[in-house]
Amino acid sequence: MTGACLVVGAGEGVGQAVAAAFAQTGLVACLTRRPRHLDALQRQADAIIDAGFQARAYGVDARDEAEMAGLVDRIESEVGPIEAAVFNIGANVMFPTLDTTTRVYTKVWEMAALAGFLTGREVARVMQPRGRGTILFTGATASLRGRAGFSAFAGAKHALRALAQSMAKELGPQGIHVAHIMIDGAIDGAFTRENASGYADRLRGDAILLPAEIAKNYVWLHQQHRSAWTHELDLRPWTEPW
Repeated sequence: MTGACLVVGAGEGVGQAVAAAFAQTGLVACLTRRPRHLDALQRQADAIIDAGFQARAYGVDARDEAEMAGLVDRIESEVGPIEAAVFNIGANVMFPTLDTTTRVYTKVWEMAALAGFLTGREVARVMQPRGRGTILFTGATASLRGRAGFSAFAGAKHALRALAQSMAKELGPQGIHVAHIMIDGAIDGAFTRENASGYADRLRGDAILLPAEIAKNYVWLHQQHRSAWTHELDLRPWTEPW
């Protein structure tokens, strides 16, 4: 039975690139986003299929416990064992603290932290009996430090990093590789093209993170030998100030 790679939060940038990269290793890329994005997600899966690889699209709300449990069971039954899982939901919003409502703070936490917990727990549930698997969490600059206007986002990303650390310590000895990837810098995509100063020059100078290059690192983490696992990885352009 063919194995699967689950990508939760498979947007058209990093998520799509990661799904495609894992598909190229022979795994079935299982892409997920909220149900309202299912048509776009299916087009992303079709692009991977058109390239000669395998992919499936699933519309789920990753914040919903029952939906995530059902998704994992469905993939295990219909596709094959989940060999790798990538949690890639961003939830990046900017609000001054005094303008951050309880609803906003809670929603950001649910998307970037709670959904990460549900993803990690549910895939660990099926990986643990097999004694193998990889769980990767996408972090950001906000995983390490907060900035003005990012109290909700930084709080959620700090929580996700702590989750990854705890799961790595707990699940590593059981054969499951858990790693946290901090993406520190602007990523090539629609938002950056529209908002980044000097975008074209920065792109030509390799001063913007390229999704396909980011994705190579996710696959590398999955393929690492267990005698030298990486548990946290920083990715940033060569020009990015620390």
